[in-house]
Amino acid sequence: MDVYQSAPDAYDFPLTIKQLLNRSKVAARHQEIIYSNKKRFTYEQFFKRINQLANVLATLNLSVGDIVAVMDWDSHRYLEAYFAVPMSELILQTVNIRLSPDKVLFTINHAQPKVLLLNSEFASLVKDYQFDNSSIEHILWLDDNGVSYESVFGDQNRRVIGEYEALVTAAEDEFDFPDFDENTIATTFYTSGTTGDPKGVFFSHRQLVLHSLAEAASLGMLPSKQGVSYGDVYMPLTPMFHVHAWGFPFTATMAGLKQVYPGRYAPDALVDLIVTEKVSITHCVPTILQMLIKEVSNRGQKFNGLKMIIGGSRLTEGLAKAALDCGIEVYTGYGMSETAPLISLTDFSINEPKMSEAEDISRRCLTGKPVLLVEAQIWSEVNQLLPTGKDHAGELVLRAPWLTQSYLKNPDASRKLWRDGYLHTEDIAYLREDGYINITDRLKDVIKSGGEWISSLEIETILSLHPAVADVAVIGVPDKQWGERPLALVVLKSDCQNTIGDDIKAIAEQAVSRGLIPKYGIPSEFKFVKELPKTSVGKHDKKVMRERFA
Repeated sequence: MDVYQSAPDAYDFPLTIKQLLNRSKVAARHQEIIYSNKKRFTYEQFFKRINQLANVLATLNLSVGDIVAVMDWDSHRYLEAYFAVPMSELILQTVNIRLSPDKVLFTINHAQPKVLLLNSEFASLVKDYQFDNSSIEHILWLDDNGVSYESVFGDQNRRVIGEYEALVTAAEDEFDFPDFDENTIATTFYTSGTTGDPKGVFFSHRQLVLHSLAEAASLGMLPSKQGVSYGDVYMPLTPMFHVHAWGFPFTATMAGLKQVYPGRYAPDALVDLIVTEKVSITHCVPTILQMLIKEVSNRGQKFNGLKMIIGGSRLTEGLAKAALDCGIEVYTGYGMSETAPLISLTDFSINEPKMSEAEDISRRCLTGKPVLLVEAQIWSEVNQLLPTGKDHAGELVLRAPWLTQSYLKNPDASRKLWRDGYLHTEDIAYLREDGYINITDRLKDVIKSGGEWISSLEIETILSLHPAVADVAVIGVPDKQWGERPLALVVLKSDCQNTIGDDIKAIAEQAVSRGLIPKYGIPSEFKFVKELPKTSVGKHDKKVMRERFA
């Protein structure tokens, strides 16, 4: 007998999503999960509800690998679907409800779900859907407002099998989730890119388990002031349809944290929940951070060290300072839809050297250091590895065990995404000697003026330091002499409407004199606008800006 052969009864332990529940089933049975001001229950009840939802799905004559789509706000229902659907050997599609209606329907048509969990607030979109040509066979009705599906769908309601809460409550609360191959696909969703149709990405059970473990370990390596501990209270401020809310619901459930799900994002309700439920850690895009700062400032209050990871768009130094002044322990995370998403985080240490306020703010706005298991490199235009240093900017390429392996039903885009064994981010960056990644631009957004590259993100960061600037974006516009020149689009704070462009331009000129940017990086023109175009997940939409202002 081979001495290294497994014992006959040894358990192979597939890395499937059900394994994320092992600890919390024992150690967090009485911990709470809260949905806005509408529902509150324990983890013990949550585990039963997962079983009940699985039993509801088991009555629908589905096959292994069928897709179950969800259109909902951030809710306990969404969290239950995160587990019950993939644990049943089905695939969860998280539908981006903030896309335009035609793009929402494109993603549904492309993924071909058999089941749709539909919040009544989005029913008008689905009501006119051509069901004769639809893959959807069953709809579970989700409602918080007393709206009946009969009143919406009329004679089309034959596909609606019932209201979610009633179906779950009536179902048996025991279910034996099987073991299966950890490489089975668990989830799929679509990118919110600004060009062309959204592209579908997908992730296996193994990938999501490894991502959850790496996320917990990487955040657990940070001091408690920034990291995660068992006493934290978690609330997502990144939608659950967007890259699994950055994977945090899986990680928080695995750890058994108290969790709060806010439903529709309204600034006053969000601040109320943060205060009432003592939320201590969250994550969001800069747009949401700006909303929270404005709301709590209007109340004459501050947050009490709320830990907040910013991603999606660049955290500017001006916004970081405003957040710190408001009692928010803010820092940066980086990732993409294609990366599940976590790739890097701001690095903190319990014994770090003293630094000035400006140095600390600058550090928080960098892209961060790679998290555990991530390999990050900078490549030239001919796919050659570049050395560290600001003078060696190139494309950031990645390897990690949780990166999507291709785009769904899109082989051409998949080949472009993966070249020479690395995932190509199309982000321009350089790698510092200390391991920090510093992204300077998107490949499609970089400004080329007189043959020289100008980083729009660097200019935005500098201009954001002016106290009158609420938001800023820099884009390249055609120029007869130089090919392109930078244009700054500035949103002023409400109490600073009399500020003029020369005042803000002076900030850039000071940066030139300090050697931070070249002289040709100063924008040739400043335009003041009421708001900047955003994508469905709150990123600056520079494609729209270029179309509108070029």
